[in-house]
Amino acid sequence: MKPSSIASSIVGAVVAFAIVFAAGSAAAQVFGPERWFTDRPADVKEPPAGPAPRTADGHPDLSGVWWPGGDVAVTNLPVGESRAPSGPPRQDPSSPALYASLYKPEPAAKAKTLGEKDDPALRCIPSVIGPHVSLVDQGYIGQIVQTPNFVVLLTETYHGFKIIPIDGRGHRDDVAPSYRGDSVGHWEGDTLVVDSTNFNGQNWLFDHGNVSFYSEALHVVERYRRVDASTLEIATTIEDPGMITQPWHVATHRLKLASFDQIMEVLCTNVETASLMEAAAKDNYGRK
Repeated sequence: MKPSSIASSIVGAVVAFAIVFAAGSAAAQVFGPERWFTDRPADVKEPPAGPAPRTADGHPDLSGVWWPGGDVAVTNLPVGESRAPSGPPRQDPSSPALYASLYKPEPAAKAKTLGEKDDPALRCIPSVIGPHVSLVDQGYIGQIVQTPNFVVLLTETYHGFKIIPIDGRGHRDDVAPSYRGDSVGHWEGDTLVVDSTNFNGQNWLFDHGNVSFYSEALHVVERYRRVDASTLEIATTIEDPGMITQPWHVATHRLKLASFDQIMEVLCTNVETASLMEAAAKDNYGRK
């Protein structure tokens, strides 16, 4: 084919794509975080209504791309207590009151210094709970892929992932402790219960208003419930007998379904660590 013919073919393909794309955009139902980037407000629609979809085996289908567009229902409470979303704001993770109520004395002394020292996230080390490995908070987007035997959590940040068997198997005893731990899941009615253990104790839990310091005895339970077609609820509870005084209900988050079906790449690079830590220490909750 002559160069001129090739050029004509390319131009024709581009024009055809542009026409199809424009037509599709005009009719698209756009919802989720992409509304922040669109300059076509008329295209922004609400997420689908109706009950939660179900898989062929009858369980709720948790699949989809989810973003933190809902309210936090409960945060920083001992198990058994409750608080409305409009209740008091979450506690500063450096708050002496929080440490006194949560940590045992020796861990409390160590935990107080965490915010003034090396944050593992600055070295691209994921936290146990939060946007690096689960689907909650800080505005990041995550995706759930569900099969009959596994639920896989993917997050845009830190290339986070969690592979959760839901076929009845127990925890593995042949793997070393890790940052994300070992997770297994089971269904309790319409709720997927994810049980995670075998953490290495070398990263933080989740310092966004919650306990950050933990031991290798940490036990995390997450409860995933698709409330309706467009809402996912995740409740998280932690136990760490060597560190904290009682089981702790970290948070209940409600996420919203996005209209696209694939997350994007967000890189973490370990650069300028010293200056980042210094800046964070100066800015973090007014500490100097």
